[in-house]
Amino acid sequence: MMLLAGVLPDFKLTSDSGAGITRVALTAAWGAGAFGLLSALVWPLVVRAFLLVPALVLGLLVFFLNGSLLLVALRLIPSGHGAAEPETAVIVAAAMSAVASATSTALAVRDDDAYRRRLSRLADRRRRRRDGGPVPQPPGIVFLQLDGVGEHVLRRAVDSGLMPTVAGWLRATHRLTPWRTDWSSQTGASQLGILHGSTFDVPAFRWYEKESGEVMVSNRPASAVELQRRAVERTGDGGLLTLDGASRGNLFSGGADQVALVLTAAARRGRRNRSRAGYFAYFSDPANAVRTAGSFVAEVGREIAQSTRARLRKATPRVGRGGLYPLIRAFATVVERDVVVAAVMGDLLAGRTAVYADLVAYDEVAHHSGPRGSDTDHVLGRLDRSLALIAGAAAQAPRPYRIVLLSDHGQSPGETFESAFGLTLKDLVRAGCGLPVPRRARRTRSGAEARYAVRVALHRPVEEGEEHRPGPESDPVVLASGNLGLISFPDAEGRMTREQIDRRHPALLPTLAGHPGIGFLLVRSQEHGAVVLGPAGSEVPLAQLTDGEGPLKGFGRGAADAVRRTDTFPHTADIMVNSMYDPSTGEVHAFEEQIGSHGGLGGEQSHPFLLSPLDLSEPVPDGGELVGAEQVHHVLRRWLREDQGPQVPIPSDVRLNASADMPADLPVDVQAGVPAEREVPVPGAMENPPPTAQAEGSFPVAGGATQDKTC
Repeated sequence: MMLLAGVLPDFKLTSDSGAGITRVALTAAWGAGAFGLLSALVWPLVVRAFLLVPALVLGLLVFFLNGSLLLVALRLIPSGHGAAEPETAVIVAAAMSAVASATSTALAVRDDDAYRRRLSRLADRRRRRRDGGPVPQPPGIVFLQLDGVGEHVLRRAVDSGLMPTVAGWLRATHRLTPWRTDWSSQTGASQLGILHGSTFDVPAFRWYEKESGEVMVSNRPASAVELQRRAVERTGDGGLLTLDGASRGNLFSGGADQVALVLTAAARRGRRNRSRAGYFAYFSDPANAVRTAGSFVAEVGREIAQSTRARLRKATPRVGRGGLYPLIRAFATVVERDVVVAAVMGDLLAGRTAVYADLVAYDEVAHHSGPRGSDTDHVLGRLDRSLALIAGAAAQAPRPYRIVLLSDHGQSPGETFESAFGLTLKDLVRAGCGLPVPRRARRTRSGAEARYAVRVALHRPVEEGEEHRPGPESDPVVLASGNLGLISFPDAEGRMTREQIDRRHPALLPTLAGHPGIGFLLVRSQEHGAVVLGPAGSEVPLAQLTDGEGPLKGFGRGAADAVRRTDTFPHTADIMVNSMYDPSTGEVHAFEEQIGSHGGLGGEQSHPFLLSPLDLSEPVPDGGELVGAEQVHHVLRRWLREDQGPQVPIPSDVRLNASADMPADLPVDVQAGVPAEREVPVPGAMENPPPTAQAEGSFPVAGGATQDKTC
């Protein structure tokens, strides 16, 4: 404070009895003490008063409210006077908070005892809030999702020293297991399967549903709520996190009651909307706000410098990174990361049983900078430091924790379809249908998750672009999900057959199948059932489709099964289009503005990872293969059961999804599909089921029926 008073012309500190350095220092000490006390006592109350303010706006208000507290503190000095202009007070308060934050952080990092004491105090405080109840003894599990980080990227980052925390786990305590996604290799399908056990009828990131005339988009709040409802209805289960669980930064809640930055919760209205609770819990500490704001500004500058360097070097492939993108990137890599990590650390210190959190930083940057390079290397290093922070909190938690690291998909590099061929997929479809094609192609907006997360944080409505309002009924609806395209004809009831398409648009299928940027098509045939069309007129009935041959040559193991499964979905498009894939380079052509993409088949996008502690059972038997997010869900559930984790008996007369059969007096969390405000009574449930029931994985419930333990 004394230094700032000497540097800033509009900030003065004076003493009543003279201007000696000692007396001025005493005045500064009084002012700093009053400012710190006001920040500690008043700031949390101020934050709660602004709960309806958009989260990012609250981050900006931190500076102005901090300045106001400083002005009050200067007037409380008993042995001198302080004066500052309002704008100068903002600068002084920000500088003081930044110095306090840097000092405390440096002490915590350099002094293990100080760091341990601080975490222990937080843990004791949270235990007292639990009314002094018994400390839970079985180990808890933390599931940390590194969005978009494929197995090969993780291995390279570990080998090159970018992620020393993960490298240490691999050397001593963890095993690495690759797994394979379905055809739809994207967060909407994978996370729904991991958290809720079902990826059924999720053919892509976005798709058109003829019966409602709506376009479903995985990262739109209303669509995410509907997808979660369908999954709960299909599985009869609330999700992976239904008992004492926390969901942080995810698209779906997993049945958790504790949610922060969760998209399905963002669709709620009123007091039960807790999706933004994580922002306010984090920004209630002004030091956090200043630290994050500084990192945010630095990340914006880093993105501008990196994109400028790429343009000057004429690097290829390259996409536009102007407009609001630097702010969106900074939000995903700084704000969302900091808030999610802080929320997870709070969950550990509170002793919650199961936590699932998604860190989206790498995925957002890789879409625009490519999956590999200095841009993404920096992000991976920062993520590793976040993992180290969480591991440190786990070591101080009131119960032991096991950390499971996993990803939902990878990313495949490659030039965009438009950049490579001068037209979009929609233009090509319109040309094949004999419809007019615009002279200047309109770029397809990227579907990265962070863009919608920013809009939710700002209380902004979902963008209703052209894709959400299909044109005339005779025009096809063309949607892109990475290198997977979907073509639907709104005026045709049900899924059109190849014969119907040929009669209406005889040139469309040959135009698509013969294009060098397209790998294969899936359509339904009256004569052969579903068929896969490829280059040079190749056509293979789906029942005869095999990996490594015909249209799927080079697409890798499991491609045929993935295509066959998608064909069974009710909302599979009339024509499913997968871009070409070059096995020698690993490149695909995204139908969106992305040079690192995922969503279809081809390359690393289909190969995420699962990193698990050695003291948990093997994910799959020796020589087995982990295929699909639904299988990953069952593995994670099994690990929760191994330590007597979340197992909640449900009476047979209570539905897990909200329905007319739900008792009227039972509050229901519609998003999670489980009772929300109080525990469900369990009439007739037994604490110690008979040996037979335990052996068969079931337990008695009301009415003498049995229920599977995993529900």
